[in-house]
Amino acid sequence: MMVIEISPRSGTAFLLKKGQRLRVIDPQGEQVSDMLAFNANDTDEVISSGRTLDYASKLFLTVGDPLYSNRSNIMLKIVEDTVGRHDFLLTPCSEDTFKIIYGDEHPHHGCFGNLSHALEPYGIKPDQIPVAFNIFMNVQVNGETGELKVDPPKSKAGDHILFEAQMDLIMALTACSALQSNNYAFKPIHYAVEAQPADA
Repeated sequence: MMVIEISPRSGTAFLLKKGQRLRVIDPQGEQVSDMLAFNANDTDEVISSGRTLDYASKLFLTVGDPLYSNRSNIMLKIVEDTVGRHDFLLTPCSEDTFKIIYGDEHPHHGCFGNLSHALEPYGIKPDQIPVAFNIFMNVQVNGETGELKVDPPKSKAGDHILFEAQMDLIMALTACSALQSNNYAFKPIHYAVEAQPADA
């Protein structure tokens, strides 16, 4: 298994074939990774927070849960998960995030900028980027008021989540750039593409 490192506050994109598995690893702990998936044969089909949460009837997804596209097709299934808490509500951080939430005068381009840059060679434009599946992100939801609160990730060093592709996909991953999401430190993310087990 070849493990690839995504440097802090950066991103990458790559192809994932149907049946292959994607392992995303937090090597140091408390680091979020924004994940996107597009149909490799038609990039107008893209991972959908709305469809997925609607069909799951829950906010927090883990082993056994499918991730749906905007066309209600299953793109990925979660087959392993050592953390069990991820976010599918909040949009990728951007220059505007850092201006509006943090008051930065010279903001970083954020995960949105990293995703846009990584996906450009595949012909995917910034306006096509949806809400990401935010791996290891720990968003607390107040059941009475609906208030959202971003707490430190529950992931520890070496924790991982494993997805299995249900179609040919263009994937994008980041090592998240938002201070609050990562307990105020920026660390790398590791990932590996694996073949489907023979007995699967």
